This record gives sequence, structure tokens and C-alpha cells, in this order.
Amino acid sequence: MSDEPKFTEDQIEAGRLLFAKPWDFRTSVTDMANLPDIGGIEIAFAGRSNVGKSSLINALTGRNGLARTSRTPGRTQMLNFFSADDAPLAIVDMPGYGYAQAPKDLVDAWTKLVFSYLRGRPTLRRVFLLIDSRHGIKPIDTQAMGLLDKAAVTYQVVLTKSDKIKPPQLERLMEETLVALAKRPAAFPEIVATSSEKGKGLAELRAEILQLVLN
Repeated sequence: MSDEPKFTEDQIEAGRLLFAKPWDFRTSVTDMANLPDIGGIEIAFAGRSNVGKSSLINALTGRNGLARTSRTPGRTQMLNFFSADDAPLAIVDMPGYGYAQAPKDLVDAWTKLVFSYLRGRPTLRRVFLLIDSRHGIKPIDTQAMGLLDKAAVTYQVVLTKSDKIKPPQLERLMEETLVALAKRPAAFPEIVATSSEKGKGLAELRAEILQLVLN
């Protein structure tokens, strides 16, 4: 894997400025009919319950209480929208998957909502699929990738909690994950390793998102 930085200092700074805006919670929806018309493009964060989605959103925006975090899996049961007044971008926190304790009818309703959103939201530019660095791709993640492939929505893997494993392990995990993604038709062939706690990879992820806004 190349050690060359992907982004210039100017791109990193522009990404920082985008997320330094006053981001706020806008709305939660449980039905496609209630999707907001915020304008601009949207990016979405998906992942297993407790993978660190809310923590990553909070870290990216510098707002510790923006997205609700909980030790109780499955707390995010709706599509939650966040935006800043003058930003051409909205962030969507998708329901965590793999929550076995939820009633089946509720899980089915979540799945239907998520798939409908993925298929029917023209402003959705990319889904960032969060994978816990300590565990790698689990079978439930593979199922989620299948859903994203079926919806034909570009998704990019973001490794969370990368500070919890040693650098050689992380390097090996990234290589193995890239091999797995090469077989997925909708997967973006690059990975971002992050740590919400240590701030690792956040600047690069902000710059990556900014490129989606500009392009």
C-alpha cells in the first residue's frame, strides 16, 4: 500500500472548514414520505450496532452531543439527518444492523426503510460502511454489502477504532479488506482507517467527503 498522501494540505484544510461549520440535527424519519428536502448532496453512515457511527459523526463535526451515542445496541432506529445552514451537504445516520434483540417486524421495517432510501434517494452520493477494526468484516457486514450492491449505491469502508489494534494488524486488515471489496460491484476501492477517540483518519475522511461535494 502506498505511503503517498492522497490529499494536499489545501484539501485537508478545506475539509476541516466544511466540518467546522455549525452542524445540527435536522430530523428523524421512519417513512420515505417524510424524507426532508434539505438540498445539496447526502452521505450516509452505515454499520453494525455499536460500531461507532454516532461517535464518528460527532468527531467529524466536533459536536460531542450531535449524534446520540448509547451502549444499548439498536438505539438508532430511524434515518437521522444532520446539516449546517450554509453547507451543501447533509449527513444521514442510518439504523445500525445486526441488532438481534429487536423484534423481527421492527427489523424488517428498518430494512425496508433503508433499502427504499438507498434505491430512491438521488441526492445520496456515497454510503460510508463502518467496520470495527478489532473484528474485521463479519457475516452481517457481508449481508449489508449485498444490500448496497443490490441498491447500486457506491459505498466506502471506514475502519473504526483503529487505535485498538497494533499497526501491523491494521495494515494486514486493510489489505484483506481491499481484497474482499474487489469482488463487490458497488464498493469504492479505498479504505479510511479512523479513531474517533484519538482523531486518527478524521482529516482524511473530511477531505474525502469534500471531494464528493465538489465533484
